[in-house]
Amino acid sequence: MNTKIKCLLLDDELPGLAYLKMICEQMDALEVVKAFNSPETLLREWESLDFDLLITDIEMPGMNGLQVADVVKGKAIIFTTAYKEFAVDAFDRDAADYVVKPVKPERLHQAVEKVIARMNKPRQAPKQIQLNTDRGKAQISTAKIFCALTSDIDSRDKILLMGDGTKITAKNCSFEKLLEMLPADQFARINKKAVIALRHVQYYSHDEIRADMLLPDGRHYTFPLSEIYRSDFTAKLKK
Repeated sequence: MNTKIKCLLLDDELPGLAYLKMICEQMDALEVVKAFNSPETLLREWESLDFDLLITDIEMPGMNGLQVADVVKGKAIIFTTAYKEFAVDAFDRDAADYVVKPVKPERLHQAVEKVIARMNKPRQAPKQIQLNTDRGKAQISTAKIFCALTSDIDSRDKILLMGDGTKITAKNCSFEKLLEMLPADQFARINKKAVIALRHVQYYSHDEIRADMLLPDGRHYTFPLSEIYRSDFTAKLKK
């Protein structure tokens, strides 16, 4: 990788932030774009900044690093924390790595190497699937699908909700048939009436999933997580 990884730093403790910034600036692979000691300030500015990686503390007053990661989509994340018990939550968010404080330069270097490996991994073209819809045959990019729901009008049909808010009605299509066509590592059945794209999962609990997509009234989409599908769903998230 020839170009440097542009990163943002976040830690509410100024000495820790200064130390982290010093380590990062000594690494040839990194370019520190900006360092923040407030999650709220970072979230006001992040969309206007050009960066590839966020290195963030977890335990902070007000908003923690896990919540920040839920907002900063599409960027690599390295968590730094003094608390080991957050590891599961961190990797549920597809973190590149989880570095326990005090941060050692060699350990952070290992974490950055994981980010480099991810960024150098060839990207596959989005898969296209063909479905019979209420408007005829359609070629649909799986990367654009948010979820699939059983139609309230005809249970044999499935309503595909797309990331841009549009809907497509797949005619006479079972979930079994649909899942055979969708990338198995990117989609999961979550209850008898729904399949979701894992990239849109924001939070989940024992029996409920909250997505990062919003309903027209501004609330997040939420779905029940059924017991019979829970183990498969959680296993896919942790891969």
